[in-house]
Amino acid sequence: MKIVVLGAGAWGTAIAVSAARKASSAHVTLWSRDVQQAAALATARCNARYLPGVALPTGLHIASGSLDALAALQGAPDLVLVASPVSALRELLAGLRGLPVPVAWLCKGFETSPGSGAGLMGHEVQADAAPQLLCGVLTGPSFAQEVALGKPTALVAASAHAQVRERLVAALHSPTLRIYAGDDVIGAEVGGAVKNVLAIATGLCDGLQLGMNARAALITRGLAEITRFGVALGARADTFQGLSGLGDLVLTATGDLSRNRQVGLALARGDTLAQAVAALGHVAEGVYCARTVLQRARGLGVDMPIVQCVVELLDGRLQPAQAVAELMSRVPATETSASYPPASGR
Repeated sequence: MKIVVLGAGAWGTAIAVSAARKASSAHVTLWSRDVQQAAALATARCNARYLPGVALPTGLHIASGSLDALAALQGAPDLVLVASPVSALRELLAGLRGLPVPVAWLCKGFETSPGSGAGLMGHEVQADAAPQLLCGVLTGPSFAQEVALGKPTALVAASAHAQVRERLVAALHSPTLRIYAGDDVIGAEVGGAVKNVLAIATGLCDGLQLGMNARAALITRGLAEITRFGVALGARADTFQGLSGLGDLVLTATGDLSRNRQVGLALARGDTLAQAVAALGHVAEGVYCARTVLQRARGLGVDMPIVQCVVELLDGRLQPAQAVAELMSRVPATETSASYPPASGR
């Protein structure tokens, strides 16, 4: 099987390493937009910037240049994985337009809208930029470093197309990487995107040393917000009890490898947002999609108080202690799932 991974950041490198290790019969190519980065990867056989200390398997091929040149060099692949940030997804999908093989993206978040319209999730970007593609999303609770080191991980391959789901399972399922198939693309993408925003809130909570009780409450009520929002967009509520919902939220909200959690911890220490982001050296998608989530939630009439506090914190309208105080001073309410709006189109 020929697999091409577009994007040589941490996650793209990790999934390429995992795929190349799975079977010697697989032909896996890791493509970098940056020619110099590709040359460094090929020479050092290590992604020193994003995954230091992880050796690239000898069977993993490195490429760069235009997508057309990549196709000409490698021939028609059996599967393409797009491991770029959300901001580059549209361009790459457009470049793959007309490709007859399954394509799946690994990014989590919303495309930032250049105008006043709300940003789009991956499946909405694909419907606009390359509607003919057979597409899906690979998501779930996963830190790139652990996947690259072969530590046990479970992910969800979500697509409306059985061919895409089956190809992802065949290409990636291994003794250390379990791939579950599903068809709720909206739910998988909402869980993967919004948990990043909530991880900032949890990092803030832990940075202020509010205790484990507060963390548990924040995660639980955060999951309720994700579910309300997702169902309003057309997802199934039970999706958020699985890997792409609860699983991804728990990992990102509590794991110290989480970039979004690190942003919250930094803000609690008194760092500015610019300082917090600069210190990461990586993209923290929650910072960029929080406003879009809130904007779309308001348009749907969905209440997301934790997300709202995160947005006000990121915009500098609230200080860390004020954000916590605002959440704790909300009017008491009944905890129930009956308040979820019906899924649109269902």
